[in-house]
Amino acid sequence: MTDVTHQTVTEGPPAPEFLGRRRELAALRSDIARAGLDTLAGRPAPRCRVLLIAGRPGTGRTALAGKFARELAADGDHPDGVLHVRLTDPGGAAVPTGRAARALLDALGEAAPPGADDAELSDTLRDALQERRAVLVLDDVHDGAQLADLVPDSRDCLVVAVARGPLTGVPDVRPCTLGGLDRQTSVRLLARGAGPVRITVDPTAAESLAEECADLPAALVLAAGWLGAHPEATVADALHRMRTDHMGPLLAAAERPAEGGEEEDDDGAAADAGLADGPLRRAFGLVHASLPAPAARLLRLLTLAPAGPVDAHTAAALAGCPVQAARAALAEFATLGLLRAAPEPGQYVLPACFETLLHTLVRTQERPAEVVLARARTLERTVRRLRAAEAVTEPPGSAARRWLSGLPAALRFETGEAAAGWLDARRGALLAAARLAVADGGLDTLARRLLSALTHALVAHRGAGGAARELYELHGLVVEVATRQRLPRELAAAHLNLGDIDARAGRHTAALARYRAALDAARDERDQADTATLGRALESIGDTYTELRDRQRAADWYGRALTLAQSRGDLDGTARLHARVGAALACAEEWTDALRAWRAAGAAHRRRGDVPAQARALAEAARVLEHAGRTRDAERMATDALRLAVRAGDTRLQAALRLRLAEYADRQGDTPGADRHRAAADALLTHDASLLPEATTFET
Repeated sequence: MTDVTHQTVTEGPPAPEFLGRRRELAALRSDIARAGLDTLAGRPAPRCRVLLIAGRPGTGRTALAGKFARELAADGDHPDGVLHVRLTDPGGAAVPTGRAARALLDALGEAAPPGADDAELSDTLRDALQERRAVLVLDDVHDGAQLADLVPDSRDCLVVAVARGPLTGVPDVRPCTLGGLDRQTSVRLLARGAGPVRITVDPTAAESLAEECADLPAALVLAAGWLGAHPEATVADALHRMRTDHMGPLLAAAERPAEGGEEEDDDGAAADAGLADGPLRRAFGLVHASLPAPAARLLRLLTLAPAGPVDAHTAAALAGCPVQAARAALAEFATLGLLRAAPEPGQYVLPACFETLLHTLVRTQERPAEVVLARARTLERTVRRLRAAEAVTEPPGSAARRWLSGLPAALRFETGEAAAGWLDARRGALLAAARLAVADGGLDTLARRLLSALTHALVAHRGAGGAARELYELHGLVVEVATRQRLPRELAAAHLNLGDIDARAGRHTAALARYRAALDAARDERDQADTATLGRALESIGDTYTELRDRQRAADWYGRALTLAQSRGDLDGTARLHARVGAALACAEEWTDALRAWRAAGAAHRRRGDVPAQARALAEAARVLEHAGRTRDAERMATDALRLAVRAGDTRLQAALRLRLAEYADRQGDTPGADRHRAAADALLTHDASLLPEATTFET
């Protein structure tokens, strides 16, 4: 998930008092007013100013960026508020530019076309910010290229980037490098948890504890949290315990070199980078060692949850414990400094600086089977919750509503509005869960159920058009799973759905590629019976060539679909495809073949008993005859179509045919006949039957 928020200075719960960093805040403010290098060179850049807060995890870099951004918004210089997005996934991978841009657009309330590529989404974001004055906090930036793709062109906006170190490739970046806090602020931060009495009693131990934490805010918060949870302990006790490496035995397996001298993979390298951070590791070990075994296990398993806020229900599913126990544990973690309270009540965020340690603990302390089981429990609960969100939209008394009434209260929704609100609030986390399930590769059955349930829930509440953006990503994930599991029907259906969304967005070349992929999947030798999907793919290719104005190819593909429909005995499809062939050939001015196709369409509609459709087919055949220069034949065909239109009661078609017959009469010099037809057309268009000439009513 891309963790994104759109904040104003009045939103969210009251945050703890921000301590220290006065010098850094003043430096950041002065950098805004300072002329950039391009300006000094006489080439002012059109892009907004970028300020960089650089520091290792645990230095409070994200907190400083948030504090600075809120102050700017409160000053009124940026009335459009603060946008915050994290650009590195919990596993350490860079968030794709398109996903980050789309998340920012969502926070702005701006729509972006589904399936758009990274460049298009970046351009859309810049356009959306052109007339706005907002502060963008781009947190945990992976590299300079990632940042450059998201910097708006408007000089009225400001970007505050947060990264581990310097970023190359972004011009005129203002760096602010963070280390530890000043010692006085560090002691004040310890006093927040320990209370002023214990600090006053032993100020030397307090300063030594701050030094042991290297004055890092994250380590100090953990030490303060431990002191707050142990009122009987002294600051010296905390100092003594922190000097003991509680994490060493737990992490020993991760720190051993690979066998045979082989290099570790990227995950191992990332873990070692985090384990080398001594003060943060020891402070984390101080708190972790004080946790009961079930709570410590729950904390570790939180890293398996989708990125973003976590609630008690998700935590309970991960650990397989009661919701009430999970709720109490999460609150305790927040008190200890292991979690931060999210703006939404009952939800918490895991600080990024603990992710590496916890990922490593999962690898060393949890059996692989238990990890798989925890993920499976979470996916199963999410599937049931999504099915409940869909079921609440069904009519009372239906089978779905009866199933819903049998669910536990924690899983069901009482109203459709409640389900829709949950879907909107958890949309990012749900998509992240889908991505994680598919990437896992070992839970494909559950992943398919999750993708299906999420698709149906979104369509039930927002419609296919309103949920097109999410559906495009979900169908793409289905392609991945279906390819891996060799499921040609699901693969073909997913490609067709993706092609339909591409076609509606005007990306006809991309749609054509999707439809051809669906055709290949439907033709798979293991699934020859899937002729319905095959026919839809053939027809969709014809539709796409029609949009591309390649009428001959459109007619050819419609013809292939027609042959298949005839072989299946599909009379409805046969009638429809004859008409599509006729329309394509008429546009290509192939009059003889177009006439044959429209007549065949009329005959098929006659066999179906659809008189209105038969009348329309004959009307089109008359138009083809007219274009072919066979006016007499066109008049006779139009007269036959008019008789059918009268039988069908289709007044609009009757009026159109009357006007066409009036033109034919004018060409033959039959002025009275032309006047009668026009008078009849006027009567039909004004819905005044008294104006219809008596002599022109057709008898059948």
